[in-house]
Amino acid sequence: MHRLFTAAALAATLLIAACGSDATDTGTPASSNAVAVKHVDGVGDVLVDAGGQALYTPDQEADGKIRCVDQCLSFWHPVEAGANPMAADGAGKVALITRPDKTKQVTVDGQPAYSFSEDAPGKVTGDGFKDAFGGQKFTWHVLLAGGGTSDAASSSGGGGYSY
Repeated sequence: MHRLFTAAALAATLLIAACGSDATDTGTPASSNAVAVKHVDGVGDVLVDAGGQALYTPDQEADGKIRCVDQCLSFWHPVEAGANPMAADGAGKVALITRPDKTKQVTVDGQPAYSFSEDAPGKVTGDGFKDAFGGQKFTWHVLLAGGGTSDAASSSGGGGYSY
């Protein structure tokens, strides 16, 4: 009987310890609320979202006005975050802008941040990409750590989409 009681007590202790370990991780910021830096060969230190997707901004939104709406959003996904977006060291100044649909979008050094639906984590395929939606033309550039974008403006930019 004593061994049964000891085994039950040990099992209960382990169960409580296991449950407690999940609850103690409250100091970690929400991963969807962060901008990180990742080195991508051939590109450099690129800003990425919580899923490791490279972040881009279009030339046409440099003035702070959001133009990527409607069909554009099927390829380019605004980076959204909670009230206090966070960034890794060297990522730049992160803030929020209100989109036309009233959602909040992350900006880095004042430039709206998007991920590209055709990318995979660690891949940069949208740099210099040109497309058009609803009569609005876009040229996209990957956001780099330390501020600024790539110099892909001089490249041909590949195919593109036009709707």
